[in-house]
Amino acid sequence: MFKKSAQKFSGKICEVEIGTGEKAIKLGGENVLSFYSFDGNVGNTQKVGMEISDIFPEEWIDALKELYKDVCNDPVAWAKFVEEKYAPDFICLKLDSADPNGLNRSAEECAATAKAVAEAVKTPLVIAGTGNHDKDAKLFEKVAQAVDGHNVLLLAAVEDNYKTVAAAGAMAYNHKIGAESSVDINLAKQMNILVNQLGVVNEKIVDNIGCAAAGYGYEYVISTLDRIRLAALGQDDKTLQIPIITPVSFDAWKVKESIELEKDSPQWGCQEERGIGMEVATASGVLVSGSNAVILRHPKSVETIKKFINELLA
Repeated sequence: MFKKSAQKFSGKICEVEIGTGEKAIKLGGENVLSFYSFDGNVGNTQKVGMEISDIFPEEWIDALKELYKDVCNDPVAWAKFVEEKYAPDFICLKLDSADPNGLNRSAEECAATAKAVAEAVKTPLVIAGTGNHDKDAKLFEKVAQAVDGHNVLLLAAVEDNYKTVAAAGAMAYNHKIGAESSVDINLAKQMNILVNQLGVVNEKIVDNIGCAAAGYGYEYVISTLDRIRLAALGQDDKTLQIPIITPVSFDAWKVKESIELEKDSPQWGCQEERGIGMEVATASGVLVSGSNAVILRHPKSVETIKKFINELLA
């Protein structure tokens, strides 16, 4: 009779907790590849979060704006609506208003918004910046202070600002920080080492190794995730034994398949369904390749990916 041998790894991904109270979540903890329950301990269930913005989301497609039309001018109301109606594992508040190329709101204003949202919901918070590294350094310094006690994940620290973000977020206020790199195992490792050297332990770090929408250099994302997980588990590389979060929605809703209007390309079918398909395809791939959490935008995507995770773990 055939008896399949289990693949044992010497390494283990550390656990990182986000949030407080009964809704707090843990990422990581596995010592096998994603969903390989037949080989060993799969750790904590992969988590699904929902993206909201601190301003009206002008760039979002009409179907999404219609879905959130009663709440999307008020981030507190939006966060409460999402928490009650869709029950995501976490909420990702994107501080779009701080963007220097947009409204350029002050770090203090954005910190007050983040504090109001953190106090309004019990769901753990991931707080994303603008992608402008100088502004994000100032932003996360103020945000970390404002949401003291809420144990949020600040997304993200990069090589240009990690000293400020890590010092304020993880060391001064005991939050978790996202270490962001650009789809390269060596860059991911380097970022983790730099943050570790400041005195921030792995249990306070979540990696964002980058993302791409399915079909847009996506195979490079998948292969990088695979390489990171195999190095962390198989080679017992401590610098890579960190949970991974992937902000899928940031990329999946920017590509032409998701934003092309039906009137311009009727042969492509429903714009909303296309966007959901792109988001689901992207999220499912990164999850099975090693990501511990994904950020999504459409409720249907959240529902589908939650079901996907549950059935793979059943």
